[in-house]
Amino acid sequence: MNFGKQGIIQKKKRLNSSGSRLGTKLGVTVVKLLFIAVIAVIVAGSCLALGATEGIIASAPDVSTIDVSPEGYATKIYDDGGNEIQTLSTSGSNRIYVDVEDIPITLQHAFIAIEDERFYEHNGIDIKGIFRAGTVFLSTGRMSEGASTITQQLLKNNVFKAYNESTVEKIKRKIQEQYLAVKLETVMDKQTIIGNYLNTINLGNGYYGVQTAAQGYFGKDVSELSLSECAVIASITQSPSSLNPVKYPAENQKRQLKVLNNMRNQGYISQAEYDEAVSDDVYARIQDKKIEVASSTYSYFVDALIDQLIKDLMEQKGYTETQATNMIYKNGLQVYSTQNMSMQQIADNVINDPDYYPDNTELSISYSLAVKDTKGNVNYYSHYGLLDYYKKDKGQSNFTLIFKDKDDAQTYIDEYKNSILANGGEVVSESVSYIVQPQMSFTIMDQHTGQVKVIVGGRGEKSGNRTLNRAVDTMRQPGSSIKPLADYGPALDTGAITLATAIDDAPYYYPGENSKLVKNYFVGEYRGLMSVRTALKLSENVPAVKVLAQITPQVGFNYLLKFGFSTLISPKEAVNGNHDVVPSLALGGLTYGVHNIEMCAAYAAIANQGTYTQPVYYTQVKDKDGNVILDNTQPLTHTVLKKSTSWLLTNALESVTAAGTAEAAALSNQPTAGKTGTTQNVTDKWFCGYTPYYTAAIWLGYDDNSKELSGYIDHRKMWRTIMQEIHDNLPTGSFEKPDDIVETEVCSQSGKLPVAGLCDQDPRGSQLVTEYFSKDNNPTDTCDVHIKVTICDDTGEIASANCPHKTTKIMIKKAAIVKNPSNEDETTYTTWDQEYAITEEQLSKVCTAHGGSSSGSTSSGNSSGTTHSTTAPSSTKPTTSSHSNTSGTTRR
Repeated sequence: MNFGKQGIIQKKKRLNSSGSRLGTKLGVTVVKLLFIAVIAVIVAGSCLALGATEGIIASAPDVSTIDVSPEGYATKIYDDGGNEIQTLSTSGSNRIYVDVEDIPITLQHAFIAIEDERFYEHNGIDIKGIFRAGTVFLSTGRMSEGASTITQQLLKNNVFKAYNESTVEKIKRKIQEQYLAVKLETVMDKQTIIGNYLNTINLGNGYYGVQTAAQGYFGKDVSELSLSECAVIASITQSPSSLNPVKYPAENQKRQLKVLNNMRNQGYISQAEYDEAVSDDVYARIQDKKIEVASSTYSYFVDALIDQLIKDLMEQKGYTETQATNMIYKNGLQVYSTQNMSMQQIADNVINDPDYYPDNTELSISYSLAVKDTKGNVNYYSHYGLLDYYKKDKGQSNFTLIFKDKDDAQTYIDEYKNSILANGGEVVSESVSYIVQPQMSFTIMDQHTGQVKVIVGGRGEKSGNRTLNRAVDTMRQPGSSIKPLADYGPALDTGAITLATAIDDAPYYYPGENSKLVKNYFVGEYRGLMSVRTALKLSENVPAVKVLAQITPQVGFNYLLKFGFSTLISPKEAVNGNHDVVPSLALGGLTYGVHNIEMCAAYAAIANQGTYTQPVYYTQVKDKDGNVILDNTQPLTHTVLKKSTSWLLTNALESVTAAGTAEAAALSNQPTAGKTGTTQNVTDKWFCGYTPYYTAAIWLGYDDNSKELSGYIDHRKMWRTIMQEIHDNLPTGSFEKPDDIVETEVCSQSGKLPVAGLCDQDPRGSQLVTEYFSKDNNPTDTCDVHIKVTICDDTGEIASANCPHKTTKIMIKKAAIVKNPSNEDETTYTTWDQEYAITEEQLSKVCTAHGGSSSGSTSSGNSSGTTHSTTAPSSTKPTTSSHSNTSGTTRR
């Protein structure tokens, strides 16, 4: 550099030159313009930011319209003893509301100390926290949540429901959050805010809110939590997964110490309290408790209960199905069910006891397959397609979905799958589940209250919720278990029969064109004249069909409706021409069948002196605030049978368990009444019965109705085992006999008053029996069945006065066997009393071989008790006739 005099002079000249002065001015101008531009940009940006902020704030909801209370609450179901048995909730709804006054102040302070230390000081936003968060953002580029106050967190969870936000969405929400936080604190006090917050937060393990967490982690009410336990719960909310005290106790403990430190430093606890909390081995207690996550699979009873609740909420409250469902799963209801858990456990144990089933118990499958074909289309297949493949494509008409084991099932599945993949394709998904077969259903009701105590919707593991419930969903044919409900009960009630009424168990055809032969359990075998009591005891089919024909199928149908059956089809509702007002109704031949629970309720009506009670699954439902919203303490009832009828029917059904088809079901310590039912081809087996305390119905069968049931499985013994244990500690009861029941001696062959010298001289022994009757249907007529006849020993016809060799005997007068009205294949039948029977036609044939007249002599009873004499032919040879063996339904 030239710093001499000459150099300085030259420099001055350059600076003072016009060009230099112009350049300097230009530079200064540029700098000024740049400065102005920067200021303008800052001002414009600020205006834009301010405008955007104002716009965001303007779009925020009005504070008067927002609700910061938590939305989802768990519904609790209680058994008949008030014990909690099930929690119902959707995701985020496993929450039990608790008033802030019942939340320990220590727990409130624990959350405040770790989440919002200036909660009691700020007006909704924490300025210091915001500056701290801003510093973190500028230094790391991360938007910290540390600045959020409890008020803001409450808004985030319950108003904005902020999840998976973009950066722009998060900024917008934070601005509105801070604005609304300030506004909220002008209309809501701090205690209400902290109370809503503590009822809202996610505390891990599926627990929402401090009450649920206290019960879940420590098995106690939130009000009973210690300081160390409060600190554990307050430590979770920052990260409910990674700070779960069950799964990650060490991580939770680190934050727990921070909570306790903050509480001490902020003056909420003393050093002594801190030391005591730190020394408490709270995590050992948590681990020892073995926290149980509420079962996600409901019982069959709960499934049925939920369906009933939805139905009642829709009918009584006008809700849609969606609204009713949300009410149940999200609104914190308290449902007081009628289920008895002790009785339920007994039934479950017996139904699933392998000792009652053969060793080679079979399996059915539920199968699904998704295949992407070569064109990229996804096609779906199921076990129904598998069934069609083997039946139609492979020609195996007898193929069923019942397999001997899993390997057997897999063999068929693999062949079916390979046939689908033969032309290429890729398996997208495949699943198979196995269902043990045959299946069962079982229900118990208290007949006096209508309360359902037990529901078993199937045997084996239950793998889903509100799936097939065989006790309330499945319809199966009832067989002979329908007879007391459709035939004998209505006929007794209308006075058409008594328990002593004699019915001829002999070949009989259903009325109408193309009629079919009614078959008994033992085909081709008939027992002759028998009383209604005996017909019920032995479950003979012909008498049942004759009784229904006498009162008409319409009357039987009407009574079944009163017994509560919902699956019946009237002629007006005929399906493809089929309905249930038909003669085969007598034996349970229904269009669709019946539900187990409805069979149980129908028999409960007999047990309850003829009064039907609609099945009761719950007594009351309360909302989370304790208000009753559904009251079922007064169930719906109506009269089906007279008290005298129900007692007579019960007395007859006691004969069934004492010495009839249900002997195996009789209890040793209680009177037991009931009826068996077996359908054609033995695909369904039933027993419906009751004691003075409870009514129960059991069903056994294959789900697809494809196979005959093995005689190895005795459902009656299972029924007895369950009911015996349930009644073990109950005093022996009795079925109360009404005052209008009388006992009368009658003739068993007519059901009428006996005639001396006839009814008591029957060649098979005296036919005098004592039977129960209602006073208004006590017999007054005398026996007209027994008859004394004189037979010509030479011709076997009614003897005339001139017959030299004759024998007098007592016989029973019966109608002639109805001839076969159709051209059916022939078969031989026998009737047990045909050796002692005589018809009007035979009585009219008098022996003329010895020169006698056409008049002979008999003696028989009549309404006045006098006798008349006739001579009649002997009928000692069995009568035979020919009938079809291809019709009728055999049920027992």
